[in-house]
Order: sequence, then C-alpha cells, then structure tokens
Amino acid sequence: MKKDGIIKLLTNRTVLLLLLLAASLIVINFLAPGFVSVTNLLGVTQFGAVILLLGIGQSIVMVSGGGGIDLSIGTIASLSGILFGILCVQTGMNPLFAAMLVIAFGMLLGFFNGFLVSVLNLPAFIATLSTSYMYSSLSLYITGGVPISGFEKSFAWLGQKTTFLIPNQVLFVAAPILIITLYAVNHTKYGRHIYLTGSNANAAIFAGIDVKKIRCINYILDGFLASVASIVMCSWLMTARADAGSGYDLQTIAVAVLGGIDINGGAGKLSGVIIAVLITTIISTGIQYANLNGIWQLAVLGIILILSVSMNQVLIYHSKKVSKQKQKEIINNI
Repeated sequence: MKKDGIIKLLTNRTVLLLLLLAASLIVINFLAPGFVSVTNLLGVTQFGAVILLLGIGQSIVMVSGGGGIDLSIGTIASLSGILFGILCVQTGMNPLFAAMLVIAFGMLLGFFNGFLVSVLNLPAFIATLSTSYMYSSLSLYITGGVPISGFEKSFAWLGQKTTFLIPNQVLFVAAPILIITLYAVNHTKYGRHIYLTGSNANAAIFAGIDVKKIRCINYILDGFLASVASIVMCSWLMTARADAGSGYDLQTIAVAVLGGIDINGGAGKLSGVIIAVLITTIISTGIQYANLNGIWQLAVLGIILILSVSMNQVLIYHSKKVSKQKQKEIINNI
C-alpha cells in the first residue's frame, strides 16, 4: 500500500478507533491475563449500556451545532431514577407504568433545556450547567441523600440477568434504541436536518429547516435517553440514588469527542461513538479486573482522548499537505 493510502486509511476515525480498541485489549490482557474472553467481553457490555445510551444523546445534541452540549444529562438520569424509585417502591406502581411516566418526565426535563437554549438563546454550556445544579439539588432534597431501595426482586431481570450470555439491558434496551437511532440519523430527513443545522445553520434556515425546532427536539431526545438509562441503572443497582448519574456528563462528552463527533457540530458518526464506548468500558473494567487503583480510569481515558484527537489532527494535516503538493504538481505540469 502506498504511503498516501496508509495516511488516508489512518485518517479514517473508525479505523483509528478500531486500532485503539485492539491496543486497549492487548494492554488490558497483559495487565490482567485472561481478561479477554467471550464471557468477559459480553459482560463488559453490561457496564457500557448506560454510557452508550447517554453518549448517543450527548452526541446528537453536539452534532446539531450552536455550541450544543448537555451538562445536565447525568443529573436528568439521577432525578428520573429518583422518580422511578418513588413510583415503584413508595407508591407500589407497576414498573412498566412507572417507566412510561419517568420517560415522559425525562423528556420534559430535556424540553426545558431545549427551550432555554433554542428559544431563549442562552449558551448551552450555561443553560445546562444551571439545570444540572437544579436537578441535582432537587434529587438531594427529595431523598435527603438516602438511596431509595426495596424494588421487587423480579425487577433485577433487566439490569442483572442475561439472555444467550448477552446482558438484558443491552439486548432489550440499548441495542434496539441504537439501531433505531442509527437509522433515523443516517437514513431519514431528520438526520440530514441535524447535520445541516450543525454544519451551517444559516444554510439550513434558507433550506426551510426550523433550526430552533431541530435543536429543541434533540434535547428532548437527550432527556428521553437519560430517563431510559436511569431505569436501567435502577435495575442494575436495585436502588435509586441521587448521585447515580454523577460524572456521566463529562464522560459522555469524552466518549462523543473520542468517537469523532465535532464539538462545533455538523460532523461525526454514531458508529465511532459505539467503538469509543467499548474502549472506555474495556479500560475501566480491565483496570478493576487487574486490581489497579480506580483513580487511573479517568487518567487513562484523558490520555487516550488527547492522543487520539492529536493523532487524527496530525494525520489530517499531513493529508491536506500532500493534497496541496499534488495540486501544485498538476499546476506546474500544465
């Protein structure tokens, strides 16, 4: 393969992420021999289901541009989980009906974020940081910091059981939602509108796209995914905690950026985000499996994020440089 072909291949975000995934597996298996097995890798997906759901929501918000970001996604999950716990444990409501109400509640919280950002034109960073504080305070006020426990044992089926060795929250929740979202983003008018809105909002407006509506819908979808993730977390932990979503806001941003989502909007694929979730989940799980201090999880993630983005930028720069040299050669030969 020619040098230019190699560079072109490596500038492909998916290829770069697959190489990082392979490297992560090799390193983790070296630190914890026996970690890389079918059973362990399928088990890893159990821990990645929640971050995948939240990462999809964060990515869609970021792709739509306008400085889109959601710093409240973790606290939406926490507050939604608290509501779910109250409905199921304290009022004895059927989990299915409770889940429907919680999802509607999560979408309402997402709509509030979308209203602040799209209608009132508040900077997304400030708006969602503010609502993050609000949702977090409300969760702590309602619970007094005490977890809500007492879910029926049968509810653990979703978060702790497997079907054909595949965790149920992956097989019956994360995977179906991922498939539907991938189709919607890649093969529908809605998906095209998201990318056009993110890449050039003015052009989108001239094309007849309601930019404010698109961005508001994305925040609603973000809230929907956060509330679904909260139900999965409740089943996984069998408790509803006010801090259950703590740290997921920054982690989802890291996963989105690592997956190739342009923080300025208009570019990036969810397929890259999926691989990024696998990388981060394998690293965090592998570090625990190797009995290493958990503080290294975020440090390693930060290093990988910097290296991957830097490497990708260098390769893109080199690719553009080669392209300019070819253009000069063509001009000189005319």
